[in-house]
Amino acid sequence: MAHAVVVGAGIGGLTAALALARKGWSVTVLEQAASIEPVGAGLAVAPNALRALDVIGAGDDVRKLSAIQGQSGIRVPDGRWLSRTTAEDATARYGDPIVLLTRSALVGILAGRLPRGALRVNTRVASVDPATGRVTVPGAETIQADLVVAADGIRSRIRSALFPGHPAPVYAGVTSWRAIVPLPGVTGASETWGHGLVFGVMPLAGGQVYCYATAAVPAGLRAADERDELLRLFGRWHDPIPALLDAADPAAVLRHDIHCLDAPPPAFHTGRVALLGDAAHPMTPNLGQGACQAMEDAVVLADRVSPQGDLAAGLAAYSRERLARTTPIVRRSRAIGRLTRWRDPLAVALRDGAMRAAGRLGPNVAIRQFDKVFDWRP
Repeated sequence: MAHAVVVGAGIGGLTAALALARKGWSVTVLEQAASIEPVGAGLAVAPNALRALDVIGAGDDVRKLSAIQGQSGIRVPDGRWLSRTTAEDATARYGDPIVLLTRSALVGILAGRLPRGALRVNTRVASVDPATGRVTVPGAETIQADLVVAADGIRSRIRSALFPGHPAPVYAGVTSWRAIVPLPGVTGASETWGHGLVFGVMPLAGGQVYCYATAAVPAGLRAADERDELLRLFGRWHDPIPALLDAADPAAVLRHDIHCLDAPPPAFHTGRVALLGDAAHPMTPNLGQGACQAMEDAVVLADRVSPQGDLAAGLAAYSRERLARTTPIVRRSRAIGRLTRWRDPLAVALRDGAMRAAGRLGPNVAIRQFDKVFDWRP
């Protein structure tokens, strides 16, 4: 049986392993961490990603966790809406909701479907030979693979080895905070834009809320107490933001600088190795598509590379399709991120005025901007 080795047990890697196993591949997943406890708090699974999950039989389990109801959209710090729609409008337009859930919940759904014995933790990949598919791990052990899937994240060592002259990811100009807060009764999702500041409120199942924030500051800054820093920046913004920050556990607030890859590598494959997810196209979170595009990558890759077929032709097709699909999404997300960094009062007033004017054209104007992203089907 043809053997695929997946490097990295994140959302993209797990989805790829399941999709490949369904196509008849023997699969091994190598994860350098001691467990697959995910880094991060929450994520959005958009309609395009739900369709990808349907391919591996996991879509309905994710749909059950949908918790968004009522109005959603973009606001300003005093609570007024710049643009808005409803969860019901989005579902009607795309045939599926946007499901917000914890990363741990999604990883659990995916990992629970892996073939017995497929996952190896505490296993760091030392090198991959793209010509032969030979994977070297500590102790000089080698694993022979017909296909290697590099799902090893934004700092992918495999991408760097395949394309050594390609620029590395760069700081996107904002730092980010994330936390999951218990606060029942929050229903609508919103993202609030200020002067170089953003705060997102996303309800989860079980009376929890996923909160995220960004600030346009130099890279590398840290506060002694990140919850206090959030209160300083956002504590006077509209409800329920102050209540969420009051209820947040200071120890549970995560902070990371955001990086992205402005120019894609020339291909998403070399030899027997395919790049996937953040290893291929790390993007800013402004469209909520990082994990979604990784799941798309996974099912497209599995569909193009048959265990009995022409691997080179299949990988070339995967690379062409996914470069064409993801490159404009990466650029669009980066452009929106630049808008959120604006601090100049006049520029912010013009930005907000344009968004407010577009919002007056109807409740579907905002959501129609996502048609090219959400309408994707496997």
